Amino acid sequence: MPKDFLQHVKPEYDVVVIGSGLAGLTAANVLGRAGHRVLLLEQHYKLGGLATWFRRPGGLIFDISLHGFPVGMRKSCRRYWTREIADSVVQLKHIRFDNPMFSLTTEFHRQDFTRLLVTRFGIDPRTVESFFDTARGMNFYDDQSLSNRELFERFFPGRGDVVRLLMEPITYANGSTLEDPAITYGIVFSNFMSQGVFTFQGGTDRLIALMRDELLRNGVDIAIRSDVEAIRVAQRTVTGVRVGGREIQARAVISNANLCDTVQRMVGARHFDRDFVEQAAAVRLNCSSTQVYMALQPDDLLDESTGDLLFSSVAPAFQTDLLLSRHITSRTFSFYYPRTRPQARPQCLIVSSTNARHADWATLSAEEYAASKQNLIETTLDALEKYVPDCRRRVAYVEAATPRTFARYTRHPGGASFGTKFEGLAVSRGLPEQIRGLYHAGSVGIIMSGWLGAINYGVIVANDVDALLTHTASTSHPAGSILAPES
Repeated sequence: MPKDFLQHVKPEYDVVVIGSGLAGLTAANVLGRAGHRVLLLEQHYKLGGLATWFRRPGGLIFDISLHGFPVGMRKSCRRYWTREIADSVVQLKHIRFDNPMFSLTTEFHRQDFTRLLVTRFGIDPRTVESFFDTARGMNFYDDQSLSNRELFERFFPGRGDVVRLLMEPITYANGSTLEDPAITYGIVFSNFMSQGVFTFQGGTDRLIALMRDELLRNGVDIAIRSDVEAIRVAQRTVTGVRVGGREIQARAVISNANLCDTVQRMVGARHFDRDFVEQAAAVRLNCSSTQVYMALQPDDLLDESTGDLLFSSVAPAFQTDLLLSRHITSRTFSFYYPRTRPQARPQCLIVSSTNARHADWATLSAEEYAASKQNLIETTLDALEKYVPDCRRRVAYVEAATPRTFARYTRHPGGASFGTKFEGLAVSRGLPEQIRGLYHAGSVGIIMSGWLGAINYGVIVANDVDALLTHTASTSHPAGSILAPES
């Protein structure tokens, strides 16, 4: 008989969290620590969402996606998780750019970028300082009509090379384009500019194992392979969920699934106001990605000056539409060294990532799909040769993932790597106003993308749910009293 993954689950909880991305994990942990009865449901056989990994023969472990985040991860992990997790957040020292306009290495923080913009790009120091101050001063409530393109034109008119330096990493980090609201760039960029780019030492498998242990210590029940069929609603109030043919009652439900899927499939349009349904239907999905995972032969160790993150491109200029094209001209390479990503034997891993459109892959036949994946691998190895000479001989293992891969494993429509575009944030935050006890936490509005954004959004929503459950939002536990997200 098939295993019953819901065997240990109780018939009623204070909170059910659907999905175990970092936002869902964090919301569950904060609420469990506060004493609420929490059930975490995950449709996959592993926790983590896109913060996950896979194993291959020979002891290889690859991290899914390229993990780089601001220093704020340390504070958030220490406050809402454990000191052990926080102490494993380490800085990446070598961030490289290589394209027809310039080639350089940076530690990716404000001081070093200021030096580069003044000495390498000839920008007036006062303009640089004004730009950084403007970006740092941006917040959620600023004018959303100003685009990234207009922001750059204001400070660096006609300087495509400067735009490339400032924009390319953020496009990699959260799918942002020149047409998106400038605040979606400014907030994320300023967080990175604080002290640089960081990663998790020991690999994502270690991170998620530590998080799972902490969840269990805080009394959270966890069920994997548990795909939620519906969120139950009666009289505009959440009553629970249906999962695996079972009805589980709950006073609150937090969906860490894709926002569009939450509204349209798990709840259903009939439970919302018509104008809210129209607003939700207008939310655009963010882009997906392709990735190529490569492992060098054991003991073939690269010098770490090769780079931690390498933004490489053969395109003569920065164009966001080119970053989504099937004809790939720009790749971000992430180099994993034994120090930060231990393997069974000392071994270097390289992951290439490109933003991509699900539509370009969705309709391919099986033969076309296999040929396209192989072409992705071959062209990636061609591009890597410049940085890792003789790489075809040195690579011991290689495979590729596409938008179809991400759609299959995450259940996100279109394999969306960063959830939805910015307008999704208002819909996400508006759910409890439509249905009492219904919340969403995840990658919405590019500001909330990435590891730090996901964790902090989980904190924000956990605070809202705690206020609902304790019925003391204006007294002992007002919004923000138990916890506040780090920047």
